[in-house]
Amino acid sequence: MSDDDGIFEALRACGMLGPGEGARLTAFAGGVSCDVFKVDTDGGRAFVVKRALAKLRVAAEWLAPIERVESEVRWLRIARAVEPRLAPEILAESRDDHLFAMSYLNAADHPVWKAEMAAGRVDPAFAGLVGADLARIHAATAGRPEVASDFQTDALFLALRVDPFLLYVAERDASAAPRLRALAHDLQTRKTALVHGDISPKNILVGPDGPVFLDAECAVYGDPAFDLAFCLTHLLLKTVWLKDHVDRLLASFDSLWAAYRQKIDWEPAADLSHRAASLVAALLLARVDGKSPAPYLETQDDRALVRRRAHRLLADLNLDLNGLSAAWRLAGTSE
Repeated sequence: MSDDDGIFEALRACGMLGPGEGARLTAFAGGVSCDVFKVDTDGGRAFVVKRALAKLRVAAEWLAPIERVESEVRWLRIARAVEPRLAPEILAESRDDHLFAMSYLNAADHPVWKAEMAAGRVDPAFAGLVGADLARIHAATAGRPEVASDFQTDALFLALRVDPFLLYVAERDASAAPRLRALAHDLQTRKTALVHGDISPKNILVGPDGPVFLDAECAVYGDPAFDLAFCLTHLLLKTVWLKDHVDRLLASFDSLWAAYRQKIDWEPAADLSHRAASLVAALLLARVDGKSPAPYLETQDDRALVRRRAHRLLADLNLDLNGLSAAWRLAGTSE
């Protein structure tokens, strides 16, 4: 690949390439918000470089501050401080160029969790590991003002999550609008722990020693229930996509929540469960009618099914995650 956009120059400036050292760039497919490349140097080294885009690759216009790479680097370093296995190592960063370099993890022994599920390898035990590790990160950062001061990224979280997933839908769905706006307000005001913001199976690697988390560019100090809800939403959506694996996907939902719940020590688990359940309902609706619809919900029938269930769940003000799991199972037998 050519270097028309200055990536090699930026890598030399931050010390990742020596003077005159050659390298090859291989783009990773599927990037919506960033350019991500594997870099293979003439000296035999391999690493990953990631650079933020100002305009995201979606149908609706979606702009976001490119400075978000700085908070992503900080999140990855904090996760590694909890346990090095939880995130790739940061090798260098260039704030002027809005990019950073990190260690390369080979797909042979670090496959993407989404790809594993799509191939029929749905493992509820691994989902439990994701839940436990996510809760560990939340617990390690809850109630820490020094972490909060490093993640005053509310404008970024508004642009990348609150607006495209909640407020955008509220403008187009009058019946759901009051609930969505209330949830948006709560997300913007609740400051409890460090939130990744994009805990999705496509951003989690199945490492030999457990999950590895990627793509923390939405990081903010806020409500940990958002991370939990974001991941659980994906598991429910995949029951519509991967119809032959519904039982194991629902078992994965329950396993992730049960493992996460065991490690909650910063607030009553029941409170977090209620908030997360409401957010799951809202995010389900967002993945059909928001700025970033789930691409694997390809048919009108599938999108209508998710929309219908999401509206029912949003209407239940007493919903918690256990009740949501039961309701999703019941809907699957009656629709």
